Amino acid sequence: MNFKGKTAIVTGGSRGIGRAVCLELARGGANVALCFAGNETAAQETLKAVEALGVRALAVRCDVSDGAQVEALVKKTADTFGRVDILVNNAGITRDGLLMRMPEADFDAVIAANLKGAFLCMKAVTRPMIRQKYGRIVNLSSVVGLRGNAGQVNYAASKAGVVGMTKSLAKELASKGVTVNAVAPGFIDTDMTAVMQEAARMSIQASIPAGRPGAAEDVANAVAFLASEEAAYITGQVLAVDGGMSM
Repeated sequence: MNFKGKTAIVTGGSRGIGRAVCLELARGGANVALCFAGNETAAQETLKAVEALGVRALAVRCDVSDGAQVEALVKKTADTFGRVDILVNNAGITRDGLLMRMPEADFDAVIAANLKGAFLCMKAVTRPMIRQKYGRIVNLSSVVGLRGNAGQVNYAASKAGVVGMTKSLAKELASKGVTVNAVAPGFIDTDMTAVMQEAARMSIQASIPAGRPGAAEDVANAVAFLASEEAAYITGQVLAVDGGMSM
């Protein structure tokens, strides 16, 4: 897939799935602006890895739940590279716990980062994408947003909301040359899943028809496809990358 001449913003781009997405788009020739919340060391490592692939890159600290910071991220990207062609909304957090014990603050934090953050980023790029009559928006949802999961009411709500926003914005922008799709990863080996207890990991793995966890690269490949010219006639869709887990 050829992304030469294109510029991508990847939120949560310093580690895990976000880093894999940055690298996959860079391999296709895209310049990459990666947004990170706190881990500057990881962000700089990803920045260097992207630049080593022969493209330009930019690392920007940004709280995606803050509209002013998101606007600044998009402006800095456009000022640096000339345009924004691809947005990948990957930034997200978890604050797991049973609903009856869940602090309201944990619900609010997850909704702010995962759902409001995606909304603010999409809002910031929509007008310039319409002006240039081209754009690709790919949102990261989750199989948890499709089927639910005990102990993750807040996370499931945020990721289900991402699906609804994806489909709604796809209808608004379909005639403008801008596609909006979502990828719903299943159980993927990342820092987020690495902290799980082994018994819990094995239990989840047993529910995956493919018999194994996914890799961040599996998700990145799907994101890159939906961001490509080859996916120009696909919009408003949710692609599950889960080894059959959500069937």
